[in-house]
Parts: sequence; structure tokens; C-alpha cells
Amino acid sequence: MSEKQSFDNKSNAPKTTGAEQSATKRFFAKKWVFPVIYVAAAAIILTLTTWLYQSAATKNITNPTAQTEQTSVDANGATVPVAGPQENMKWPVKDKNEIEVVLKFYDRNATAEAKAQSTIEYNDTFVPNTGLVLARKDKVTFDVLAAKSGKVSMVATDPAVGNLVEITHADGMVTVYQSLADVKVAKGQDVKQGDVIAKAGRNDIEKAQDVHLHFEVRQQASGTVMNPEPMFTQSEEKK
Repeated sequence: MSEKQSFDNKSNAPKTTGAEQSATKRFFAKKWVFPVIYVAAAAIILTLTTWLYQSAATKNITNPTAQTEQTSVDANGATVPVAGPQENMKWPVKDKNEIEVVLKFYDRNATAEAKAQSTIEYNDTFVPNTGLVLARKDKVTFDVLAAKSGKVSMVATDPAVGNLVEITHADGMVTVYQSLADVKVAKGQDVKQGDVIAKAGRNDIEKAQDVHLHFEVRQQASGTVMNPEPMFTQSEEKK
């Protein structure tokens, strides 16, 4: 390429003037620019997360009482079939009529009022409730039962949620029981649906609820939290 051609190509290329560069610098120097960009990015991430959550939840609880093939997730993350009919989720208490749901699962698609009622205030921060909070009206303790058969995969004490037990089930779900007292199971123990695993107790994050059980359902592979309420069988709800 000749010097003249090179010069002509350069002269035809779009130029960024000093004024434009200065304006760009002044724009990004404004204090409100980066917070606005951050909020916009967070909104996009939240939208994608909500879509993934809704897709996972719909896939797993479209027909919670149906008898379908039971599956499990192996060490490589692959789904494998398990022999036998799937066990329906049951309320983790002996008598549902003696218990009330004092805090519902936080549903992103609910009304503003419903969202406010399923939000917990903790350490000057508002936290969405990721499960169901169950308590007796008289605030007396009660037996906490295994909602499904499985293996105890964790027994621990957390400063915020209190004593907790996690049970992993053959269908790839994990049930989580928090705010416990008098834990009766150990890690690695097999439990059957309806076995007493602990008593309802207290914790710090839901201190206002007094004696209660915080119950969650998660997917083992992804850790996605799911609304437990639609999973309970109709026969159990009528007891």
C-alpha cells in the first residue's frame, strides 16, 4: 500500500474529537451513572433468575400428587430412574389442623401485599421467606415429622436459623427443617415418612414467630427453593 493510500484511508476513518472524549468522561464522572448501570444490570439478572426459577418450579410441581417414575441425581449430575412409585409430600406435622402457616413462601408473582406478608425483617434487612413457617396458635412446641422418606444429609446449628436438619430424597429433592429443638436424628440416618425428627423450637431470624418450624423444599442439583404448599397431597390437607 502506498503512503498516499494509507493517508487517504486514515483520513476517511471516523474521528473522535476531543470534545466527544471530554463529554464521555464527564458523563461517567457523574455520581449517579454507575448506580443506575448497576440497578439495570441487577434487574436483568433478577428477571433471568425468576424465569429459571419459574421454569424449574413448573416442571416439578405441575402435578404434585401424580404417581410418576422416581428419579435420582448421581455423582455426575445425571438423572437416573429409581424403582417404585413416587412418594407424595406430606405436612411435616402430625395434625395439620393444630398448626397454622404464619409465614407463607415468598412468591415473586404475588401481589405487593402478599409479598410484604412473606418477608422477614432481620438485622435491618428485609429477607424473602424461602419456605413455610408453621406454628401452633398457643405457641406450644410440637413434633416435627419427615415429610418424605430419605436419608439425613445434614444436622447442624446455625446462629440465625437455629438447629436444622436436611433430608435428601430419592427423587432429587431435599427437605429442610429449621428452628428445631430436641433433634432426634443423625447425619447418614435413614428415615421414613412420618418419623419424628425433632421438636419445633426458636431461632434468631424469625424470633417474632416464637416457637415454630421453618420448612423448605429444594432441588438437590440446583439448590432452587420451591413453594412446598402445592406439593402436599389433598388427603393430608383435609385431615
